[in-house]
Amino acid sequence: MERMDRYPTRTTERAPHIERRDPTVWGEIRDEQLATYERDGFAIMDALLTPDEVAGFRAEIERLMVDPALAGDDRVIREKTSNQVRSVFEVHKLSAAVADLVRESRIAGLARQVLGSDVYLHQTRVNYMPGFRGAGFYWHSDFETWHAEDGLPAPRAVSLSIAMTDNYPFNGSLMVMPGSHRTFVPCVGETPEGHYRQSLREQQIGVPTEEDIATLADRHGIRQFTGKAGSALLFDSNIMHGSSSNITPFPRSNIFLVFNSVENTPAEPYAAAAPRPTYIGSRDFTPV
Repeated sequence: MERMDRYPTRTTERAPHIERRDPTVWGEIRDEQLATYERDGFAIMDALLTPDEVAGFRAEIERLMVDPALAGDDRVIREKTSNQVRSVFEVHKLSAAVADLVRESRIAGLARQVLGSDVYLHQTRVNYMPGFRGAGFYWHSDFETWHAEDGLPAPRAVSLSIAMTDNYPFNGSLMVMPGSHRTFVPCVGETPEGHYRQSLREQQIGVPTEEDIATLADRHGIRQFTGKAGSALLFDSNIMHGSSSNITPFPRSNIFLVFNSVENTPAEPYAAAAPRPTYIGSRDFTPV
């Protein structure tokens, strides 16, 4: 029996936008910092980590960036042009400190409030955006990729981006379109085999057209996540977001945690021949 796909994507030609068919908030919001989450699709926490905690985690992520044991590891993604480290995946398995952090109620508890269930880690990584040569991330919906290539049935997942450095308006900080999480944008193009190898460095399949982006931006506007190190952004898996390159001397890095509901576990991909490797899309559904 063929399963129903409520969010078809990777189409042969541009398709109409799909209004979201699932809730944004599945549970009960108790944290005042999440009061605007349902309306905007994101919430900002100004001081999720203390300065001492930031210093400790920054040392951890800098250690991972230069760890010789990770040289040649598939979990380390390098910039397309500069060959500098762009991302390190499965960071919770490479750092005991991060593994402890994700289980804390102030972290995983945020996801449980929004998703209304136990949660597991679908993906973790560190994003490094070095000064002068840090490449940006083009506009996209995470859910589009996780649905197409990992098999997530519904946008019942959230991402928590914790700033390890100050996020300024000029060093490639994340841009989001408030309210765009209520619209799913199908993307054009068949998923190539092993697409993740290219897309993690520069995504070209699974991104909206310029017309799609302009339509959403006209409707919703654009906001930018800026703040001190230790601040954090919790955002819906379907919100349209992206970041520009960093040509300033000020690096920008963040710990990126993706929580998915245990009631939304992935099956086979909806628009790819095979699932991505488990270090990118986990198949370990153990609650945190």
